[in-house]
Amino acid sequence: MNSVTATLTIQIVTGDARPIFKQIVDGVRMEIAHGNLVTGAKLPSVRGLAMQLMINANTVAKAYGELTVQGLVEARQGLGLFVSEPRQLLSEEEQEKQLKTAVQSFVNDVAYLGYSEDEILNHVTEALAKLGKSGSKPQQDS
Repeated sequence: MNSVTATLTIQIVTGDARPIFKQIVDGVRMEIAHGNLVTGAKLPSVRGLAMQLMINANTVAKAYGELTVQGLVEARQGLGLFVSEPRQLLSEEEQEKQLKTAVQSFVNDVAYLGYSEDEILNHVTEALAKLGKSGSKPQQDS
């Protein structure tokens, strides 16, 4: 089986408050959410991505480990890392808790920027539309 390694378009921002490994994790998550990385896509090797981003390979390995723990990627013996089948690892209660935490953090971040509620909601709606998530929450398999 010949699998082609996906190209990751992740940018590392040195002034970002998030650690570099977290920027990689977030970047891969967004690539998956946008459909740029599909189920079964092979991720670049640790060394390959480290060279692409000009960072230490240990940082990429830490990010890949986090993505594996989150269930977004899976290692295949001798083949590399691949995007996993989507699955929900969190209970509904935990999902709700994470959503509330993320919303509160977002509100805290934008509260002082001087935008009206409508302007903020428009930006959020646009961002969700780009992800194709502007509709209702999909039903979970029981």
